[in-house]
Amino acid sequence: MKTLFLILNFALVLSLQTAHGTSFKRTTLGKSLAATLPQTPDHGGVIEMRYDGFTKETVVSLRKMSVSCAGVKGNFTDACVYLAASLHCPGIQLDYVRHVNLQLIFETKDWGERHPWEQRELTVVADNTTLRFGRMRLVSLKNVPMTEILEIDVPYEMYKKIANAETVEMLVGKSRFQLREKNVAALLDLSNRVKL
Repeated sequence: MKTLFLILNFALVLSLQTAHGTSFKRTTLGKSLAATLPQTPDHGGVIEMRYDGFTKETVVSLRKMSVSCAGVKGNFTDACVYLAASLHCPGIQLDYVRHVNLQLIFETKDWGERHPWEQRELTVVADNTTLRFGRMRLVSLKNVPMTEILEIDVPYEMYKKIANAETVEMLVGKSRFQLREKNVAALLDLSNRVKL
């Protein structure tokens, strides 16, 4: 009798797993997405993956990464520039990227060197291709040190052109700077985390 009871329970559990296989897979995948992904030591950037239940999307992010602290050509003479990026995939999957969010963080000692509204147009030169992304949004502005965070959403296809380039130069208003090899390698590593 016990043997029959065990066999029936096993068959019931097996049939439930088969009937609801997608929900079990989502639960398992959802738990694994919260962890930080294995890092590539070559570029030094930190890449994370998480599922956002509010927006119902999987977000693969490159945390804030230093680009330059030696000053920026143009209006920033004594500034640090940082870069962050995130790929937004609808649902719990890595097969389709809806859009990419790029952030540029400027830190300077002089309050007067921030980017006014009319000087927030982002242009990127990836190898010899000029990409015009439009006006960036102001996300945050702090006083000490003067920190300005600008962001823009870009199509994944245009992001791939940046990530696959050998040289990348960015222009925001009067501020002009070139990404280091490690920055471009981190952007490419981020792009390689999705399975397209």
